[in-house]
Amino acid sequence: MVDLKQFFSEVSFIVDKEMNKLVSEAGIGPQSLSDAVRWSLFGGGKRFRPALVFAVGRTFGADDASLVRTAAAVEMLHTYSLIHDDLPSMDDDDLRRGRETCHIKFGEATAILAGDALQALSFQTIADDENLSPDVRINLISGLAQAAAEMVRGQQLDLESEGKQLDLASVENIHANKTGALIVFSANAGAIIGSADEQTNSIISDYAANIGLLFQITDDLLDVTRSTHELGKTAGKDAAVGKATYPGLLGIDPTRETIAKIHGQTITQLASLNVSTDELKAIADFIIERGS
Repeated sequence: MVDLKQFFSEVSFIVDKEMNKLVSEAGIGPQSLSDAVRWSLFGGGKRFRPALVFAVGRTFGADDASLVRTAAAVEMLHTYSLIHDDLPSMDDDDLRRGRETCHIKFGEATAILAGDALQALSFQTIADDENLSPDVRINLISGLAQAAAEMVRGQQLDLESEGKQLDLASVENIHANKTGALIVFSANAGAIIGSADEQTNSIISDYAANIGLLFQITDDLLDVTRSTHELGKTAGKDAAVGKATYPGLLGIDPTRETIAKIHGQTITQLASLNVSTDELKAIADFIIERGS
């Protein structure tokens, strides 16, 4: 049986150590900017996306040394997106992981620049990774850039959806871009570094797309079923600004049924792989358990 708690803890330790080294070597300054970057980057969280890089990469035989910098790059890009999402002009949130958001702590301008710095450093981190061949680095940089663009597209669609009545296909499209794109890249990166073939990578992409959808639908559900204290961020924000969500469109119980259905599809997708997928299944289980 997979001890997922131990796995997340192990990945967090490895990736945080690497990110601390990378940020220090990058010499991000002045001090106010460096403090803002570190406040956001080391503010907690399970390092879910880096964990996907490691889980998939290890599944296909990649060693940790070849995975760690890409995992760190993913977390830096993710953190940049959170800093910008929390801004007053975006989701306007005061809390992130139970602490002040970057713009509340350091001011809006410094928060924007902290996000910019992390975005740039994420690409440099992969470009300078001497544990990977030039071809693999180029492939990963291209994929990360595409995921970043899709995240931006998803954020714009999300902003434009506020107060509008959308159908489920439109909501799913927002989720696939805003949340799913970087999750799919994380899984694909592990497969690429592990030298998986094209057919296998396609299966991993489908698995990760479902994982991304599960993750966001569960987040939508938690927003209406948990308190601010439990979430570590402001609860009820989606309904307050009129965002289109699965619970808002379907109701709570049908949303839970949808989560269970997608989870089943996700597990089925993994059955076609000729390797042990226990860790990947456990990650899918973890997502639905957090919303139960």
